[in-house]
Amino acid sequence: MSDVDVNKIEGLVRVENVPKEDMQELCMEMTHSVYPHKKVYGDYCPIQAHVNCPPELAFRYLAKTEALLEWTYSLRDMIYVPEKELFEFTDAIGGTTKCYAKTVAHSGPMTVDYHCAWDQPDHLWMIYLMRVVPAELVFNKSGCVITWINCRHPFYDENPSPELAPEGRKVWVGDGWPFFYAGHTVELENLKRILEYRNAHNEWEV
Repeated sequence: MSDVDVNKIEGLVRVENVPKEDMQELCMEMTHSVYPHKKVYGDYCPIQAHVNCPPELAFRYLAKTEALLEWTYSLRDMIYVPEKELFEFTDAIGGTTKCYAKTVAHSGPMTVDYHCAWDQPDHLWMIYLMRVVPAELVFNKSGCVITWINCRHPFYDENPSPELAPEGRKVWVGDGWPFFYAGHTVELENLKRILEYRNAHNEWEV
């Protein structure tokens, strides 16, 4: 990581400065009851944002797995697991839960997919699909558009390996599916703020 202190960037929502209870309240406020949430976001959770940052630089940042430590709400304590060729994090949403992740990036279409799973590294079924699009193409203005889509894998509804959960954990990652739109929107705003800050200050080392 570089010597950039992301905590000084105004408006970030991270586990260090927003307790889980406050994050839950924020997500509740953003999840309106005036629309049929299950129907709209039942199988997919798509979000997007315009970012005032060159698309190539945004892609390079996203392609570095280490960047997840900065813009996600709760992934921390990253270590590399060479025998599995992936990274292990602690996901603070699940207390001491281990989250395993592998980044699959393609520079041509500027796609970055994070293949993840709680508790075990052998079946990375939680897949976060992201793409960086030049804003010049779609909005006729500078910067980029970042899209992020999640698909509701059946394991979100039922933990396939409950015996691997850390002792005392009462939540499963799928319990939060109704709030994925709100929670991921918060994280995408984190990503936007960090990219725009880094671009403005020409600080790109992660």
